[in-house]
Amino acid sequence: MTTPYDCVIVANGEFPHSPLPLKYLHDASTIIACDGAVNVLKVHQITPNAIVGDLDSLTSDFCSQYMDRIHVIEDQEENDLTKAVHYAHSLGIKSILILAATGLREDHTIGNISLLTEYAQLFEHVEMLSDFGLFTPLLHTSTLSSIAGQQISIFSLNNDSEITTDGLRWPITHRKLTSWWQGSLNEATGTEFTITMSPSSRVIIYRSNEIKRPQK
Repeated sequence: MTTPYDCVIVANGEFPHSPLPLKYLHDASTIIACDGAVNVLKVHQITPNAIVGDLDSLTSDFCSQYMDRIHVIEDQEENDLTKAVHYAHSLGIKSILILAATGLREDHTIGNISLLTEYAQLFEHVEMLSDFGLFTPLLHTSTLSSIAGQQISIFSLNNDSEITTDGLRWPITHRKLTSWWQGSLNEATGTEFTITMSPSSRVIIYRSNEIKRPQK
């Protein structure tokens, strides 16, 4: 399988069970794990190329077993996912997919999703995938692929930016999204949609794996 990602980063949230994220994980040429993800990767017989974090979630046995690939970063101003992302950037990696960054704790989920627009400034391509859908950060006007009936949500992290959409069931025209719910629960009408964004915009797009079928 040829993937659009140079590296898969595995966080310590809910580990994926559906075929697509697992396929990306097993086919990845480079896997970077937050230290808390090592346990579940071991269960799935996956050995990461690097383990990054402050080691507060890594047992002494795993520390000994993986000592050749552990990168300790104790900075408490960053979470382990951000440490892993910065490590990937230091390697010159251009494109990353983040797995297991949602679920289990809602505060961690919200924090990790909000960080995507910061990560987008470091890479050519950044996405976060779960069993339920795909998060894509945007820093400028973009056209994304879709399937008719696919559920789409738009989250703006800059309340002053204006957003216009084309290709969604409920259009948005030159609107400032001042709360996260305002751009949520939309729907793609075809094979692509466009988000036109004013300068300094920071937007996260969610494309659900669920396809809403028309009522008969």
